[in-house]
Amino acid sequence: MRTLCLLLILAWCGNLSARAGNQKEERLADSVKLALAQAVADARPPTPQFNDIEQRIAYLNWLGDMSARLADTLHDRQERIEFLESAWYEAKRAGLDPALVLGLIQVESAFRKYAISSAGATGYMQVMPFWTRTIGDGDRRKLFHMRSNLRYGCAILRLYLDQEGGDYFMALGKYNGSRGLPEYPTAVLKAAKRWEYAAK
Repeated sequence: MRTLCLLLILAWCGNLSARAGNQKEERLADSVKLALAQAVADARPPTPQFNDIEQRIAYLNWLGDMSARLADTLHDRQERIEFLESAWYEAKRAGLDPALVLGLIQVESAFRKYAISSAGATGYMQVMPFWTRTIGDGDRRKLFHMRSNLRYGCAILRLYLDQEGGDYFMALGKYNGSRGLPEYPTAVLKAAKRWEYAAK
């Protein structure tokens, strides 16, 4: 409790508000809740598995390229590498393009771990705290934990994509709480282009 209060004070003092809207709490089928709960509870470290050396080399090249692109935003190299490893892993795990996830994070929080929106959305991917109650263990503080935040965010975006039949425009709007409006999906898809990677 003390840690959460300190983080909230720091967020307020540091003017870390984000531009996120808010995801709407909705009734989910028990099977969907169970699948999401299993996804966010999986505590395995983000260790990717590759079928061959070429895939491994492509991943390492991606990691180096993204690290260079993100260096002006996340200055500490170790923190940056851990963040990118986790973002890539969680994106792939949820069947998402890492460029889309990084674009969403850029728009949602500008890569700020402790960002809090006016609606209460928290962390890198601006996850609404009700999700910790709906599919997690109820501990809102986990949304300030990098890997947990990315895991929740990717699982939620995957849910919305499935609900919207793969329509990125509608799914992104739903993620932001602005379903059907163009500003947010357009901003995320534009930001995602910055993070696209073409293997050399």
